Amino acid sequence: MIREGQIILFNFPQTDQVSGKLRPALVLRSLPDSHDDWLICMITTRLYYETAGIDEVIKMTDPDFSHTGLKLPSLIRVTRVAVVSTSILEGVIGSIPHSRLLRIRARICQWISDGNT
Repeated sequence: MIREGQIILFNFPQTDQVSGKLRPALVLRSLPDSHDDWLICMITTRLYYETAGIDEVIKMTDPDFSHTGLKLPSLIRVTRVAVVSTSILEGVIGSIPHSRLLRIRARICQWISDGNT
């Protein structure tokens, strides 16, 4: 069963609609309808893509790193989001604490509401 705050594997598509590759993604929120759809955001190990003040870096020294299922320091790319059906998610590898999830959601709201990047 998928839950908010979990890190899952998903074939995240490229922005040009070319099929993507299997990569981790963070489950942000269940959509408020009768479908089993979720808002997710991409995770990458390419830390140099970080948009300061928006994206979230997960370091190996973070106390919650061992629970994420990630193998390397990673970047939660808050501006790289998608809505997906549970049926195409490949599985859960880990999770983040609720406090980190709330911080990420707040950054998304701030980014969308004021447009600062």
